[in-house]
Amino acid sequence: MYNRFTARIWAFAIIASFTAIAAKPPKEAPVCQGDNGGITLPPGFCATVFADNLGHARHITVAPNGVVYVNTWHSIYFKDKSPPEGGFIVALQDTTGQGKANVIKRFGPDLKQGSNGGTGIRLYNGALYVEMNDRILRYTLTPKSIIPTAAPEVIVSGLPLEGDHPMHPFIIDKQGNLFVDLGSASNACQLDNRKLHSKGHNPCTELDTRGGIWRYDANKTGQVFSPKERYATGIRNGEGMAIDEQGHFFLTQHGRDQLSQNWPQFYSTAQGAELPSEEVVLLEKGADYGWPECYFDNILNKLILAPEYGGDGKKVGICAQKRAPVAIYPAHWAPNDMVIYSGKQFPAAYQNGAFITFHGSWNRAPLAQGGYNVVYQPMTNGTPSGKYSVFADGFAGKIKEPESATYRPSGLAIGPDGALYITDDVQGRIWRVVYH
Repeated sequence: MYNRFTARIWAFAIIASFTAIAAKPPKEAPVCQGDNGGITLPPGFCATVFADNLGHARHITVAPNGVVYVNTWHSIYFKDKSPPEGGFIVALQDTTGQGKANVIKRFGPDLKQGSNGGTGIRLYNGALYVEMNDRILRYTLTPKSIIPTAAPEVIVSGLPLEGDHPMHPFIIDKQGNLFVDLGSASNACQLDNRKLHSKGHNPCTELDTRGGIWRYDANKTGQVFSPKERYATGIRNGEGMAIDEQGHFFLTQHGRDQLSQNWPQFYSTAQGAELPSEEVVLLEKGADYGWPECYFDNILNKLILAPEYGGDGKKVGICAQKRAPVAIYPAHWAPNDMVIYSGKQFPAAYQNGAFITFHGSWNRAPLAQGGYNVVYQPMTNGTPSGKYSVFADGFAGKIKEPESATYRPSGLAIGPDGALYITDDVQGRIWRVVYH
């Protein structure tokens, strides 16, 4: 039986013997060499290509012994019709201290055999939790191997898959609460999704099963999705989750699309490119963050009523009652992950601040596409403070377009030595960033 007591015993045993797994504990990489794997970083930082060509790498987590675990996924819509051989979960280890994985092992179902893979992946109480298709699985880890030897247990099943945002990113807090994002199935809950002048469902019954955060017990198997576990609502697509040392729960949100395309009488093409903001919200139980009725206007600096629900680009209406974000970013950049920097390796200015990956836009025309970078957001006493700055860039290469970008940043994690790991879900590259 897998209970809280057993989980703690396993966790202590695994942590105590982590050094037995690694031939050598990871060392800091040599002084910067090469081109940082094709990306640009602030002075004093350098990157190695920790691994490459893993498939479409999404979120990432790093164990206390430095072993890296990555969730990958595959879709019929990808240009590369043949995913990598082997399981969709990848375990990687650097036993030489050179900042590159020399041990790479795959496990879990093969992407060609019934699994689409997923985004979410976390470590908790000595076990690895992974999203696959419509469920979250738990793999027990042992000190003898970097990959699990037993079949996984199902923690939650039946998570909705259809529609615009089928992924299920998640996070687990210190109390064992497992929070899952269920992104919306539509752009703005329209009667005819993404169509000209189509009004919104009123009420938006999609919110019964999508567009919010659900809470489950990470220590309990056999849970089945239902509307009653909804924790917070009005969140269109919350891919990035981070909890700081004080317990503040921060969540990124992808803003809606197609204001000018669907409602040209209210929005110019320039406004459609710049609206609405991408967001970071402070998540609280029972809170409503506004989707689909509201979006955040970075020019007016407030939540505005959506045109599908009677808005005209200026009205506030019921949005005055919704929860506003605590930080905002340019429209359509697509924030895919967020991590609070808990390491000690980076300079003091980065301590306890947040890194956010932006997957990159497809709909900022007639402006140039944006995002495709990693930004740093300062934090003070658990609150975003000051303007963000671009920390890592150059991922896309010469053309910032989804179909042409060389790399698109997706996942983030902090290693036990304070290194920052960044994944790419085009070719499956992982960068390891350190400070010298």
